[in-house]
Parts: sequence; structure tokens; C-alpha cells
Amino acid sequence: MKPIYLALAASLALGVLAATVAPAAAQNTLRIGLQDDPDTLDPVSNWSFVGRHVLQSLCDKIVDIDENGQIIPMLAASWEWNADSTALTLKLRPDAVFHDGTKVDAAAIKYNLDRELTIKISRRKAEISAISSVDVVDPLTVKINLKEPSVPLLAALSDRAGMMISPKAGEALGEKFTDAPVCSGPYKFVERVTQDRIVLDKFPQYYAADKFHFDRLVYRGMPDSNVRLLNLRSGQLDLIERMAATDVKAVKADKGFTVVPVVGLGYYGITFDINGEGADLDAGKKELVRQAFSLAIDREAISNVVFDGQASIGNQPFPPTSPYYDKKFPVPPRDVAAAKKKMAEAGVKSVNLELLVPTDAERQQVAQLVQAMVAEAGITMTIKPTELMTLLDIARQGKFEAHLVGWSGRVDPDLNITPMLACGASGNDAKYCNKDLDGILTKARSIGDANARKVEYDKANAILQKDLPIVYLYHSQWIFAHNAKITGMKPAPDGIIRLSGVKRTN
Repeated sequence: MKPIYLALAASLALGVLAATVAPAAAQNTLRIGLQDDPDTLDPVSNWSFVGRHVLQSLCDKIVDIDENGQIIPMLAASWEWNADSTALTLKLRPDAVFHDGTKVDAAAIKYNLDRELTIKISRRKAEISAISSVDVVDPLTVKINLKEPSVPLLAALSDRAGMMISPKAGEALGEKFTDAPVCSGPYKFVERVTQDRIVLDKFPQYYAADKFHFDRLVYRGMPDSNVRLLNLRSGQLDLIERMAATDVKAVKADKGFTVVPVVGLGYYGITFDINGEGADLDAGKKELVRQAFSLAIDREAISNVVFDGQASIGNQPFPPTSPYYDKKFPVPPRDVAAAKKKMAEAGVKSVNLELLVPTDAERQQVAQLVQAMVAEAGITMTIKPTELMTLLDIARQGKFEAHLVGWSGRVDPDLNITPMLACGASGNDAKYCNKDLDGILTKARSIGDANARKVEYDKANAILQKDLPIVYLYHSQWIFAHNAKITGMKPAPDGIIRLSGVKRTN
């Protein structure tokens, strides 16, 4: 008899296609289709991948990464560590200004880092927790003092922790900064209509304005990848992110469009509420049930059915291409008998579980496959489609049983674990806490040698393989598609849209 999940797979390609048509755009406007409507536009509290696309153009960072994943200057023209790596000194570029005309100076950097460490809504605390204090040396020099050496700090400052907001606007707006964000990026905020569009206009005073060739950016959230592609094909969008892997061959064959794939750094997985308000008695409290859940999943089938075989199957925070991937823990093959044995060891015959899933088609399909697979091991999983911003809010409060979201990945391995799984971390939706894991991660952050660091991350991975607060499923490519008249796009491995040098040709 054919397994239920294989029969389901055959039906997932069938569906009703509905398009959201955007209004016509001027020649100098770039219209970008995102997988979701972002959550906040405050770098201190943003937790969505799509939000990072918008923030990249809105808010300059202390440093950035290039298409090879190397850290490069941005607001900091240069930086230097002291001898024992307990202090990082930044030399700022002199010509950066915020969108309200105030200077990006050392005092502004201090304001932002202090804000990230203290404001209630911050989701950056775990990323920069090593910071003990920030000193203003002179108007263009900042000294960041650390509690202990922290190798991942620069990598953290290449993401939202390094995105600087105007202190003037931050003080005036407080936690409502997201409603009218003021940063120092190449584009400034114009308007946001929730579930419709975010509009940014070019900032003429940007220090590298000549490298940005569009006068206006319009971002539209479209959870259905078919709808995003339809809008691209019809000319209502110029660029889309996360095109469905199953559409790659057809779009590549069309000379009117360009497909740009890049191997990602992150993962997609199912996070369980371990100690939060919504923790399920069995799945949340019993690691044996989570181990059974993992063993019941055919990750190869997920890759083949949903991603046309282009997703890399996974069971770790790092993709197999990462030097920190631990070969001692290969992806387990599907084994329903072993899963049932784990359930018996846990003292349960059946488990009910509610899974929150964003409304995009791909993750809905993944959830449906997982639902059918784990049912054969005695786990009845209910899928609850949930708009992304709502899901992230519920998850942060710990009022869920499990959710399927994922993490886009960072160039430093610590940032694929600590923000989500360290005790008390602001992104720790699971409310998971393992003091042994925390100790290992703290030690790893202080080690500069990559081989020595890997030893520690292998220890961390061994703990995660047993506890499974997150059941990792796959590592996907970031697949962009754009009108062939758009040129100059060089995606980085973090999958974020960077528009320097991108232009429209006739």
C-alpha cells in the first residue's frame, strides 16, 4: 500500500491561483515581491526574514557582508580588536547622516547599542550579550568593551544588531519607532499600508547615492509563490524573492526573466514549545516524543515534492556545506517502527499537536507532508495557517505548541544557535534552557581558531540532537527571479536583497 504522505504529495501541485495586481509603476521605481508582509521595521525588534529585506535598504549597518560572505565596511570604515579580544574599536566614516539630517557619530552608535541591550522590545540582546559597555572616544571613534572575548560580535553587527537608527527619532517615538522609522540607509521611509505595501524613496544625502539607481522602492507581501511569479510575469513586479524551486526550469527557459539562486546559511525546522505557556504535555515535555517525531519524517520526500529536489535535507543548525556541520549525526532515514518504539519508551501511544504555519504555499505543503508522515507514528498534528506577524507574536509569548518558521542563517555559527536556544535569549520561542549548552556556546564564542571552535559546536550539536527543541528539516536555496532588464544583482549567502549597483537597462 502506498504511504498516505506519498498519495498526498501527488495532490499538492493542484490548487487555485489568485493574483494580487499592483498598480502601474514609474520607470524609476523597483517593485519587489516578498514572501510575507514584514513584522516591525525597528531593527531592535524585527524578527522576520522579509523585514530584513526592507531594513537593508532603510538602515545602514556598522558592517555588512559581501557576496562571498566576507565582512566589509559600512558605517564603520575600519575596526580593530585589542590584544585579548575584549575590546573592539570602530572608526566611523565621516559622511554618514540619518534621514532626519542628524549625524551618524560615535554617540549615535553608543545610543543604539545601549538601546538594544536595555529596551523591553529588544530581540538583539542575545546577539550582543557580550558587550559590557560602550565608550565614545571621539566623535568618530567608538570603543565596545566586552565581558569576555566574542568572535561572533562583528557578524552580529552585520545584521540587525548593527543597524543604527536616529537617536532623535528613537527618543521621540520609543517603542513606536516602527511606525515612522528613521535610519541612515540609501532609502528613507515614506509609508506602510499593512498587508499591502511598504514604500521607500531614495535618500539624496546618502554617502554612496550614486550606486543606487532607483528613485523609489515598493515592497509587496505575497505569501503565495505562484502569485508572486504571476505578478512578475505580468509586469506588475520587477523582482521576487523565494521563487518556488519547482518553477526554476520554466522561468530559466524564458528569456524575459533571470533566475538568481544562492546557497543559504540557515535552516527550516519545527520549533516546539518546551517551557512556555502553550507547551504540549507530551511533545513539549518529552524529548522521546520529539525524537519519534523526527524519525517519522522523510526529509528526502519533502525536498523532492516541495522543492523539486533542490533543498538540502538537514537535521542540524548548519547546512552540510558548512565547516561546522557534524558528520557524526547524518540525517536519519525515515523509520516509523523506530518512531513508534520511541513513543512507547515515552509511555504514550498517541499525541495531539497543533502546528502554527505561515500562510505561504511552500511551508503549507511541507506541513501537510509532515502531518501525514507523523500520523503513521501515532502523532495527530493539526495545522493552523497563521499570518506571519501574528505567528511571531504568539511564538514570542510562548503560547503555542509547535511552529514551522526557520532561520535565514548567519556567517558565524554561534548566530545559528544562541539567539534561538540560549537560556533566556530574546528569540528563544521554545523557552528551552540547557545550562550545559550555554556553557559550551559561551566557550565557543571566545575561541578564534576555527578547528577548536568546531570541537565545541560538535558538543553543542550532540545536546541538540538529544533534546530536539527544534526538529531541523531542510536547508533551502534563496531563489530570486527578476525581469531580464534588471542587472547587477549580486546576492549574498544570507539571502538579503542588496541594491547597490542594481539598475534597469533598456
